[in-house]
Amino acid sequence: MEAIIETGGKQFRVAEGDTISVEKLPVEAGEQVVFDRVLTVSDEGELKIGRPLVEGAKVVGKVLEHGKDRKIIVFKYKAKKNYRRKQGHRQPLTRVLIEKIEA
Repeated sequence: MEAIIETGGKQFRVAEGDTISVEKLPVEAGEQVVFDRVLTVSDEGELKIGRPLVEGAKVVGKVLEHGKDRKIIVFKYKAKKNYRRKQGHRQPLTRVLIEKIEA
C-alpha cells in the first residue's frame, strides 16, 4: 500500500515501513504523528485519487528524531564593487517512520 501525502508545502510518496525527512514538526521524538492531507492512495492495483484530498484517509507515523539538513551556502556579490556576503543555512528536519496507511 502506497500513498502520496502533503506536509510542509511538499509532497511525499510513502509506503508502510518507509522513513522520510519532512519539515520540522511540533511533536516530540517517540510520539505519533498523523498526516491527514492524503492526495492519493494505491492498494494492490486500486487507485484512489482525491479532489483534492482522499476522504477519510490518513497516514500514521512515529517521530524518530529531530535534526538539521546539510548546509546551504548563500553567497551574494556584485562584480567590480567589492561587495561580498556569505551566509550559511541548515533547515531543521524531522525524521518520521511510516507505520500505517488507512484509506
